[in-house]
Amino acid sequence: MAVKATIYKCELQISDMDRHYYQAHTLTLAQHPSETEERLMVRLLAFALHASESLAFGKGISTDDEPDLWDRDLTGVIDLWIDIGQPDEQRIRKACGRARKVVLLTYSGRSADIWWDKISDAVERCKNLSVFDLSQDQVQALVALANRNMKLQVFVQDGQVQVMDDVTTVTIELATRRDPANS
Repeated sequence: MAVKATIYKCELQISDMDRHYYQAHTLTLAQHPSETEERLMVRLLAFALHASESLAFGKGISTDDEPDLWDRDLTGVIDLWIDIGQPDEQRIRKACGRARKVVLLTYSGRSADIWWDKISDAVERCKNLSVFDLSQDQVQALVALANRNMKLQVFVQDGQVQVMDDVTTVTIELATRRDPANS
C-alpha cells in the first residue's frame, strides 16, 4: 500500500514592501512521503517571496517536467520557474531555456556549497538564473513554525524577511550565490 502525502493548510498573509505586494493566500501544501519538513517550509517561503495571483505549486518532487513553483502567463509562457534544493546541471539549463526567469533556493549548508562549486561554471551562460541560499539555522527556525494548520505572516523589507506566527518570529536573510539582476 502506497504512503499518501501529508496535507498542510496555511493561511499566509504577505506584506512585501520591496515589491509592493500585499495579499492573503489560503494554501494547501502536499508533503510527498519522501519530502522533509525543511523542504516543505522552504517551498512555502519561496511562495511568499515570489507570490502573485498566478504563482502555483508544481506537481512536486515526483516529476521532472515541472518546477516546485511556477508562474505562467495567460498564454502558458513560463515567467518564473522556482526549484528548491540542488537540481542537476541539465535540469537547470532546461529550466533556463523554458522560463524567462529561474530561481533556485538551496538550504542544505555545506552540501549546497559543494554542489554550487561543482556546477557554477557549467551554468554561467544561464543569464536568467538566480541562486539563493538559506542557512541551516534559518531553515530549522522555519521548521519550528510548521504544523498541519498554519497561520503565518510574512513581512519583506529591504531584502530582509520575517516569518511570524502568533508566538514566534523568524528572520531570514537569503545569501546570494548568483543574481544577474543585481550584477
